[in-house]
Amino acid sequence: MDVGGNLRPDQLSPDNLSIDTPELVSIEMPLAGIGSRFIALLVDYLIWGAGLFLVGILALLFLPALRAFRPKSAQWAEAIAIFILFLFNWGYFTLFEAFWNGRTPGKRVARVRVIQRSGRSISLLESMARNLVRYVDQLPFFYAVGVIAMFVTRQHQRLGDLAAGTLVVRDRDPDAPLGGDASSRTFTAQLFERTPMPEPHTAITLPAMVVGRLSAADLEVLEGFFARRLDMSLETRERLAARIAAAIQAKSGLELPAGTSVETFLEATARQLRDQVRLQ
Repeated sequence: MDVGGNLRPDQLSPDNLSIDTPELVSIEMPLAGIGSRFIALLVDYLIWGAGLFLVGILALLFLPALRAFRPKSAQWAEAIAIFILFLFNWGYFTLFEAFWNGRTPGKRVARVRVIQRSGRSISLLESMARNLVRYVDQLPFFYAVGVIAMFVTRQHQRLGDLAAGTLVVRDRDPDAPLGGDASSRTFTAQLFERTPMPEPHTAITLPAMVVGRLSAADLEVLEGFFARRLDMSLETRERLAARIAAAIQAKSGLELPAGTSVETFLEATARQLRDQVRLQ
């Protein structure tokens, strides 16, 4: 089952990305604006600056000793420190975005993430490309080129996004509780709390051999649906769930358990498939 989607430029609004999924259902994803991207960048640079400060302290401790021991050693150490500084700056954004579903800590705080134009998660190569061009976006001071590019491009892309074929979209935090922030409850709430009922899909066990016919690409399709379903209309959500379930059943031979909803079936499939992928 292909995990790709088709972008429809003619149907894009300035603030939304419209993607046709392989199940022939159009999904709109809100594009991240300059404000949310600025918040993400500010948080990232605060974290990056703290890490750089620690590296600087270590350099101040060791460089004088090297300079006293052998001058050439100190010169090599300074060159290595400059190279480490580049890797630290470039690697921070590159590795987080490539291996944390298009997010850095700052992007997680701002609830935005980087995706491909097709809607898929970005790869390491794309993350490397967009962050290498970041140095051009930063010219001549604090992302002036990047900000101008975001203003003039229809999908708020900086030069790095244009080079790598990526977009930054607003994203619902999958770890956030659906009922609101737990910290906003009153202190008496715990007096009336009940033990939460187990989710329906946890009571369903599908044949492991049959689930094993599915792949990590199928899991990516399921995870993508779960991440976006709350932003869909009920009709679109039901139609897309039915199409994904039909594709899953056609590939694996799984049967929909009696009395089980389509989404519960998909959640049970994803739960078991997640466990199998971890063991591979």
